[in-house]
Amino acid sequence: IHGVRPPTRPEDLMLRLLNAMVDRYLELRSPLTRQLDRWQRALLSARRSFSSWEGLLDARIQLRRLEHLSEEQRDALQEFRDSLLDNRYSSEEDGATLPSPASRDEVLLVRLTDLMEHIQRVLAHARRLEDSIESAVQIHFSAVAHRTNRTMRTLTILTALFMPLTLITGIFGMNFDRMPWLHAPDGFWWSIGLMGGVVAAIGALWALGRWLDR
Repeated sequence: IHGVRPPTRPEDLMLRLLNAMVDRYLELRSPLTRQLDRWQRALLSARRSFSSWEGLLDARIQLRRLEHLSEEQRDALQEFRDSLLDNRYSSEEDGATLPSPASRDEVLLVRLTDLMEHIQRVLAHARRLEDSIESAVQIHFSAVAHRTNRTMRTLTILTALFMPLTLITGIFGMNFDRMPWLHAPDGFWWSIGLMGGVVAAIGALWALGRWLDR
């Protein structure tokens, strides 16, 4: 490329290749973040169920691989940096003037430090996205459990209300000749009033005990 100085040492070429590869990692942040944001909205949506579990799992696996790769690259570069520093300190302890290879090592150290910072950014971003996925999944299952509990609560309330009414209709459905209100002209309305009174009493009891608080 015009204007770019060619590498003078194999170590310089290696750092440039790693830097280009890490820059490609950093370019993946925006599309991956947008995709994860869409998945998080779908996970928290109450209108429809989430169906992209395989894609979410693949993304989590890819993030875990990227995290492991970044950790290995960081450790390898840290060892390389330590070896460069050891060579520099040994030459300084000998009292000799730093030769030209040592000055080139200074340039390598600068590039190496910058590359390690980029890798640390990739590692932090991968961990942050992985934590976001896990948090979204946990919130999703918490929301599902909350909706299930709310549905079960509604069914429990309806069952508790209709159980006394079922008891009353069962009693009046017995085949006896003599029963209260059986032959009375207003017996039907008395039974309906009794059922309404039972429902009102149960509702008042729940209201006093705050069993139906939101």
